[in-house]
Amino acid sequence: MTAQIISGTEIAKEIREELKREIAELKEKKELVPGLATVLVGDDPASQVYVGQKEKTCLSLGIYSERYDLPAGIGQEELLTLIQRLNNSPNIHGILVQLPLPKQLKEDEVLYAIDPKKDVDGFHPVNVGKLMIGEPDFLPCTPYGIQQILIRSGVKTDGAEVVVVGRSNIVGKPIANIMLQKKEGANATVTVCHTATRDIAFHTRRADILIVAAGRPKAITADMVKEGAVVIDVGVNRIGKTASGKGILVGDVDFDAVKEKAKAITPVPGGVGPMTITMLMLNTVRAAKLAAGLD
Repeated sequence: MTAQIISGTEIAKEIREELKREIAELKEKKELVPGLATVLVGDDPASQVYVGQKEKTCLSLGIYSERYDLPAGIGQEELLTLIQRLNNSPNIHGILVQLPLPKQLKEDEVLYAIDPKKDVDGFHPVNVGKLMIGEPDFLPCTPYGIQQILIRSGVKTDGAEVVVVGRSNIVGKPIANIMLQKKEGANATVTVCHTATRDIAFHTRRADILIVAAGRPKAITADMVKEGAVVIDVGVNRIGKTASGKGILVGDVDFDAVKEKAKAITPVPGGVGPMTITMLMLNTVRAAKLAAGLD
């Protein structure tokens, strides 16, 4: 068996085309322009790339965007003042503070200062709580992207054994809670494995759907995967460079070996990654509609 390769790139493209049409309709019929503000503190190269990609995506979809590049030495109060100004701006429906922040800043305090109605990352405790009870305004972007990959690939989740490897607040915990909900693309039996799990392979071999966000390259090998499982690889690990100097990226799953055993698998790159920014845009449009009483 050779697995179906699930292209997050293609699914993201499909969703963006849907969003582009919806945004055009909101502008034409409701005079509503969704707006996203991105806040970047410092000059971390990877963060600059991510924020640039978000800006470019906003432009391509017709979303209004504001970008704030702040010095690495900015104080807590100055950053919180900016967030409060964005909270009060009628043109901004979503606020994204690019992480990580410099060490002198209190990350939790900054994220909690964002109006939950503009928290399009889905990290505010109010939105985390709404996710827990099954009434979310916004789902965290990467887990939301994983769910959309499953739905749009026709993967049956109802009653499925889902095993999540990793318990981060960004991926592991939220995707586990999403898959537990009694809703479309969920309604699964969920097991979460982590660094204290005694025998991870025992659990992963039971998975109909295996979602891996372990943060370690090729941590999941073929002997840890059930024949015919669907494998979603969230990991992005740099393990060196090619002869031409290009970075080599691999996931948390041993892709070449596991694809011979799985029914379907996401690649790295080109799997979950492209979905994250797309779901951020979807959340921004939803925030605009909620603010206008349209959703």
